[in-house]
Amino acid sequence: MSSDSRELLGIDPPELIFPFELKKQISCSLHLTNKTDEYVTFKVKTTSPKKYCVRPNNGIVAPQSTSDVLVTMQAQREAPPDMQCKDKFLVQSAIVTQELTPKDITGDMFTKESGNVVDEVKLKVVYTQPHPTSLNGGSEEGLGSLSYQEATKGSRESETVTSEPLALISKLKEEKSSAIQQNMKLREELDLLRRQMGSQHGGFSLVFVLVIAILGILLGFLIKR
Repeated sequence: MSSDSRELLGIDPPELIFPFELKKQISCSLHLTNKTDEYVTFKVKTTSPKKYCVRPNNGIVAPQSTSDVLVTMQAQREAPPDMQCKDKFLVQSAIVTQELTPKDITGDMFTKESGNVVDEVKLKVVYTQPHPTSLNGGSEEGLGSLSYQEATKGSRESETVTSEPLALISKLKEEKSSAIQQNMKLREELDLLRRQMGSQHGGFSLVFVLVIAILGILLGFLIKR
């Protein structure tokens, strides 16, 4: 500011801060506050007009009131070295009459030669790393809690999957043991029947052969199980 100038607009924040992400548009808001009892017009300029979109880029702020400006950085294909940005913004302001409308604003109003009380504020552009987000509210603590829950759930599922084959194997062993016992019992009954038939008829009868065949089929079915 020159000696003839004074602060007309309060600007918040004092720097344009963008959480930088490649290939993504990012916006930052400027809050302009008229600290005077006069009507103040403003105009926003940048050293990289193709890189940023400013809406509105000019306007009029009534006495003791505020106005918001949205600055949008176009999607970038590459990040600057060390995340250092050299872009700058200039907010010009001047006291005007109440009758002035936004369409009447010209660049000459912000020069000393216009006779208006003018002010200029330079703003730097700062790139920051984007904040991590999560399903539990966007905090790293939430991510840790989520990871613990998933790990616990995975452990329980693993235990269930492991116990199921063990139970199946145990059941098969029991069935095999039962089939062997039944096989031995059938063999004993078969020997007893053979001895009884031999003592009565001195040989094998047709009934005995049929009984043997039926017992063999039953035995084969039990062993296959």
